[in-house]
Amino acid sequence: MGDMGDMGDIGDGDGEHAPDRAFDGSIPEIYDELMVPLIFAEYAVDLAARLAQFDIESVLEIAAGTGVLTREMAQRLPTSVDITATDLNQPMLDRAAAIGTCRAVRWQQADGMSLPFDDHSFDAVACQFGVMFFPDKAAAFAEIRRVLRPGGVLAFNAWDRIDTNDFARIVTDALGEVFPADPPLFMARIPHGYHDDAVIRADLLAGGFSSAARIEAVEARSRAATADIPAIAYCKGTPLRNEIVARDAHRLEDATAHAATLIERLHGPVDVDGRIRALVVTVTSPS
Repeated sequence: MGDMGDMGDIGDGDGEHAPDRAFDGSIPEIYDELMVPLIFAEYAVDLAARLAQFDIESVLEIAAGTGVLTREMAQRLPTSVDITATDLNQPMLDRAAAIGTCRAVRWQQADGMSLPFDDHSFDAVACQFGVMFFPDKAAAFAEIRRVLRPGGVLAFNAWDRIDTNDFARIVTDALGEVFPADPPLFMARIPHGYHDDAVIRADLLAGGFSSAARIEAVEARSRAATADIPAIAYCKGTPLRNEIVARDAHRLEDATAHAATLIERLHGPVDVDGRIRALVVTVTSPS
């Protein structure tokens, strides 16, 4: 939904689905406290470990969100590696900086579609669950390639289809029951809308990378102490909240409660455990 850039806000805020990229109000706090441990933490460990296999001196993170991947990179990469973490959404970066990292990191507000860095500035670029938010993915990949040094590595992940991610699917189904005439489909449309291998490879190729990227499906578990935690995380800690409020601002609590009820029906009231699945992509910039 990096965090959901993990879900960091990427690209300009104009267009038909501008609320898809709005992480303001109380969303950053709820997102960080509930959503990060629910679905992002394990994948941050995985992506940071993959980056640690490369001989790099600098890494740019795009869509850092509240910094879950940033913290893992700061811990797992050699201290000699310079880390620059960016996000378009300042409240998310403020939350990330307040949490802090185990060593110095450069935090900078930046638009992933127009990066404020010179050509060939970084050995690696990382993006945790943020590419789905790029309004023009091929153009975004071209911009990433521009700031990468020749032979540099791009590593990112993206959620697989929504039907392979239990709580996202259940919450979406529940909201469809609450708003049957106009179901909120943010989760299926954006976080879980970029999972086709052929499309990803074509976008990378159009952005100047090789289409022979390594794309690996990685499964993990999403766990919470009670059924209401994933319901609150998705309904109040992501831009899905904006879709609910746009339909009826007075029904946010009812919609969240209905999602919790459906999760409890399928996974029990406590120690809920659901499947999550993502694609992890690594590709090198042309030499």
